[in-house]
Amino acid sequence: MNLREVGRLRVLEALHTSPRSSRPELVRVTGLSRATVSSLIADLITVGLVTEDESPEEQEPRRTGRPAQSLSLVPSAGYAIGADIGHQHVRVILCDLFGEVLWEHWVAKDVDRAPDETLDLVAVLVGRALQETGVGRERVLGIGAGIASPVEIGSGALGAEGIMPGWVGLRLTDELRRRTSLPVRVTNDANAGALAERMYGAGRQAGDMVYVRLSAGIGAGIVSNGRLLLGARGLAGEIGHLPLITDGLICRCGNRGCLETVASPVAIARLLSESWGETVAPRDLPALIRERNSGALRAVRDAGDAVGRALATLVTLLNPSLVVVGGDLAAAGADILEPMRAGVLRHTLPSAAEGVEIVTGGLGDGAEVRGAAGLVLADAASLLAGAA
Repeated sequence: MNLREVGRLRVLEALHTSPRSSRPELVRVTGLSRATVSSLIADLITVGLVTEDESPEEQEPRRTGRPAQSLSLVPSAGYAIGADIGHQHVRVILCDLFGEVLWEHWVAKDVDRAPDETLDLVAVLVGRALQETGVGRERVLGIGAGIASPVEIGSGALGAEGIMPGWVGLRLTDELRRRTSLPVRVTNDANAGALAERMYGAGRQAGDMVYVRLSAGIGAGIVSNGRLLLGARGLAGEIGHLPLITDGLICRCGNRGCLETVASPVAIARLLSESWGETVAPRDLPALIRERNSGALRAVRDAGDAVGRALATLVTLLNPSLVVVGGDLAAAGADILEPMRAGVLRHTLPSAAEGVEIVTGGLGDGAEVRGAAGLVLADAASLLAGAA
């Protein structure tokens, strides 16, 4: 990369971080000379990546001369597709450069044993998104996919043993690229949720945070110093498989007494079914909580306490300022948050526990798919710089 290319990347990064800026501000932020910034902006306007506001507003106090004109990236200069592949659904969105959702579709689908059908469906939805919005495939920077399975860094292989039986060893990156002819990035659903809440939701001001997804699987996405913490093989944050009960139930991972066996919606529904002698499904839990059913509330609060004990380990080790709770059980609100907070306070180094806030996510069930698209948009500046 030559010096001009480096300068172009700096300008694009600054404009992507601050959607409205000015030439003087870009000089300050990038460290480039005024002449270099002006030349780069002229080039970027010519190729359609940057636009200049014809009605300039004051960006900063000026003693003389014209007000600095406002510059911004063109939202339609690039697009990203997000795909959320859960156990029972597929959701696909199309976003512009700043993450605004322009197209979205959700399909109920039994995913765990049907990888080919599921990926064919994702490809069909991608095609529909482009056709119905009129976006050319050449303007798509890539597809980000989040999936309810551990994903290895580099190979993109899924560690789906006991989780998504039909997907074991499948390389999702290669499979989606072959079906869509687009660049593909893949992560697990908890990491996708963490990225979305960091970019657009409750964690926008937090450099160090943990996103906890409480659904059929329990996982955590960890943000450290503003970046996702993935681990050597991409498996960091699998808190659902931390052992809590020595002689507990055998988990789908093969171990005994994992957090998922006591605190997932599946575990709560199983406990209520055994206690009441009648079938309770995970989908029944929201209604039971709204009705303030005493047995369901007790089970949810016990689950929150268990999650709090597991989180205490992360809070002690990582010292985050924020824990964001997403997934199906986040809808329980204070009924699960309060016991989580109490569990963290009871089992964590006091100074670390006092500094952490625990809140529900700001994006609801759209967090994972927004974060999947965010895998691409987080690198939008470098992708645009390469194409400019």
